[in-house]
Amino acid sequence: MIEFNYRLAKRLANAALTALTASALTAAVPTGEEAHAQEHTLRVASVASEGNIDYEYLEELARRVTERTDGRIEFNLFHGSQLGSIKEQISSVSSGAIDMTLHDFAALASYVEDIALFNAPYIYRDGAHALTATDPQDSEVMADFNEQVIEAGDIRILGGLYRGARQLTASFAVYGPDDLKGEKIRGVPLPIWTTMLEGMGAIPTPVEWAEVPSALATGLVVGQENPLAGIYQTKIYEVQPYVMITGHMQSVLGLFINEDSWQSLSEQDREVFRDVVDEMEQWSLDRVASEEEAIKEQLRDEGVTVIEPEDGLRNEEFRQAVLEKVAEDFPQWTDDIERIRAID
Repeated sequence: MIEFNYRLAKRLANAALTALTASALTAAVPTGEEAHAQEHTLRVASVASEGNIDYEYLEELARRVTERTDGRIEFNLFHGSQLGSIKEQISSVSSGAIDMTLHDFAALASYVEDIALFNAPYIYRDGAHALTATDPQDSEVMADFNEQVIEAGDIRILGGLYRGARQLTASFAVYGPDDLKGEKIRGVPLPIWTTMLEGMGAIPTPVEWAEVPSALATGLVVGQENPLAGIYQTKIYEVQPYVMITGHMQSVLGLFINEDSWQSLSEQDREVFRDVVDEMEQWSLDRVASEEEAIKEQLRDEGVTVIEPEDGLRNEEFRQAVLEKVAEDFPQWTDDIERIRAID
């Protein structure tokens, strides 16, 4: 059964407008019966490893799109950084060497610098708000940035995957920013993570995801931050016995496709693709909601100390310090952040 998704109603409401503009959108690609019959195999890259929600998201999305287009769109999936680092994957999508990838919006900052604001900490109310604000079909702010990325990088943002709120792990107990002073914490190798971790009191140390386990095991870094599911499934807790429920960032990964690859699909198949992307957004919300409390208990069963506000975790101190640092480093984001916060 297809999951109900609140965005489908909006998509149907826009159907008339889509029909009026279809001729302009498809002028450079096959139309009619020729487009309907054309088959495409899309190369998709990710940094995900088997068992992670982003791995399962891409596998399920591919299955649904292939099924509903009667095989006209198929996928070759390359997980685990097989096709390079984050930076290399994004560059390959831009050039068309890879058709699609899934990653943080800040990974597109080499084309439109300020798109990194969609990864800013403490700007979303919850997962549903984060997905709405980062979907170009539902968010005017993201729609504006999407057009800029298409123009500058030949990359289109289709939607997103919600992975949960990001939490801090460390080899020692952390209760506030003072506890991280002078400590090297792994960050995604993007500027917004440097700003965020500095605001949290740490020394940001960029490490590619594939290298995180060894960096933690050798002491190159003494902590990292990720959603609970990622912490549990990758067994980071084996070298990080403390998990702090900071919830400092709602983790949404953007689904990016090369613009020429997108326009090569028929309008009918693009609509199917959009509908599946919407369904998968809801799928990710439901998945995270059903898992997070259980994962906390599983971590405790593994001997991990889970520190929450009732245990003395001073999240408001983190929040204030990080927001001050974001405002200092990215003052140009202020108006757009307020637009994002105002989205229902």
